[in-house]
Amino acid sequence: MIIRTFAAKIQQIMSKVKIQTMLGDITVRLYDETPIHRDNFLKLAKEGYYDGTLFHRVIKGFMIQGGDPDSKGAPAGKMLGVGGPDYTLEAEIKSDIFHKRGALAAARQGDEVNPERRSSGSQFYIVWGDIYNEGQLRQFSKQLRMQKVQSAFNALAAAHKDEIMQMRRDRNRAGLQELQDKLVAEAESKVGKDGLTEEQLQLYSTLGGTPHLDGQYTVFGEVEEGLDVVEMIQGTATGRADRPLDDIEMRMVVVE
Repeated sequence: MIIRTFAAKIQQIMSKVKIQTMLGDITVRLYDETPIHRDNFLKLAKEGYYDGTLFHRVIKGFMIQGGDPDSKGAPAGKMLGVGGPDYTLEAEIKSDIFHKRGALAAARQGDEVNPERRSSGSQFYIVWGDIYNEGQLRQFSKQLRMQKVQSAFNALAAAHKDEIMQMRRDRNRAGLQELQDKLVAEAESKVGKDGLTEEQLQLYSTLGGTPHLDGQYTVFGEVEEGLDVVEMIQGTATGRADRPLDDIEMRMVVVE
């Protein structure tokens, strides 16, 4: 029992990384619930992969993004945001881990070219977002529920692909409509009535964040110290492609 407890403490300590910048340090804690992303981030940080890279994309009131190796020593005006190692990571999108303010998440390519929502091997972002009122959250909740229903419907339709194709060949419009109505009802039943949970509603109405990103990207950690530094970075002046006018370079240290 003592050995297990000690091992758990070691893991907790080893799952923290300090991001050092000229504006101050940001300490992030990595989640054990997303082990693929946790281990990859720790590996790259230990290897010095991120050292000298920039926060190359900053959007005020939204997020700060870094981790592009092409940003090391990048001249002013160079387009950034497509660099990374020669691999991507399997998505670890969890329904109970949200894009609250300070969340650490993996960047990725869009659904049109990346339907599995695989993450970039190195690029990440830290959420700033906004604080929302009840009416705004009600609208987000409605939109999120619609997204969940559509996703559930698409999965059900894929499982009935052969049946659907046969009905189309037979020009069986009545059968197609009946099956569609059945699958929509099943999808809605799976999703339920609410889009945002009580926990999400509480977080986004007090701490803030970006609720429209929930379920879309892998969140694999959170800022434990240095949220004020994130605030300073997200408020910096930017130019073309949201790149800060004054480079914000980083170094990473695994906290041991």
